Amino acid sequence: MLEVSINDSERLVKVAHALGTHTRVNIIKLLLDKPNLNILEIAEKLDIPVSTAANNVKVLEEAELIVTELQPATRGAMKVCSRNFDDVRLILNPGAYDPNTTKVVEMEMPIGHFSNFDIVPTCGMANTSGMVFQEDEPVNFYLPESRTAEIIWFRKGWIEYRFPKKLPAGAQIHTLEFSLELCSEAPNYNNDWPSEITIWVNEVEVGSWISPGDFGDHRGRLNPSWWYDNSTQHGLLKSWSIDLTKSMIDKEKCSDISLHDLRLGEKPYITLRIGIKPDAKHQGGINLFGRGFGDYEQGIMMRMEYN
Repeated sequence: MLEVSINDSERLVKVAHALGTHTRVNIIKLLLDKPNLNILEIAEKLDIPVSTAANNVKVLEEAELIVTELQPATRGAMKVCSRNFDDVRLILNPGAYDPNTTKVVEMEMPIGHFSNFDIVPTCGMANTSGMVFQEDEPVNFYLPESRTAEIIWFRKGWIEYRFPKKLPAGAQIHTLEFSLELCSEAPNYNNDWPSEITIWVNEVEVGSWISPGDFGDHRGRLNPSWWYDNSTQHGLLKSWSIDLTKSMIDKEKCSDISLHDLRLGEKPYITLRIGIKPDAKHQGGINLFGRGFGDYEQGIMMRMEYN
């Protein structure tokens, strides 16, 4: 589904204009029954000049209602067209939804269940029994034992998770939120060690938070007895949320990225990447806490509100 908000007036006008003639609506209807038609075929089936078909296809393409691909032809190349969306939703009051019909899906991801990573030492991980493997060797993150991790740390790079998008048919997400406990990564610990931590959702940068330090001011409430007193002890519980108009960190706006920008309909899962940008001013690393470490008994929580 394509969702267009009145807060993105330029795109709303472009989509409305693209749907504003019978010819363009007929092209979309035609591509429903016969996908992957070239412009000549569209002109023949609608009994319109080829130039008219080409101009209208261009308008639909600019509005992202259809996609085109150049394919080899007898002479040169031909533009083949297909639909990009089955539904279009025009959101004229983005702040309004009926709480009586709002439902929630929550999912917890253990921090050891990452799907991809690109990290730089210092790095390592531990579970409630001990160190999972020798520190500062990123290749060890591929080991099956990494699934047991309850604390993960790295100085530079990123780690990524995939959450299955399990929703009823026809559900429309209006808020997506991730919450996790994390802090900076310093030698041993350092309460004054800033780090600019960024998250990306479906490869779209959502927002950055500057962690003030790598906290050791009190022993983590959940830390196992074997964990060292002179090491990182706990983090802060932070939340990133995205709705139909903006993104927020702890309910404070951090960017104009909206759910539309995430293209949630393209894949059956949602990716969450947590990392340090190469050009970040404060590259102080990341400690990520699971259920067995820190102060908060949770992994990474994803919450979807939908109608």
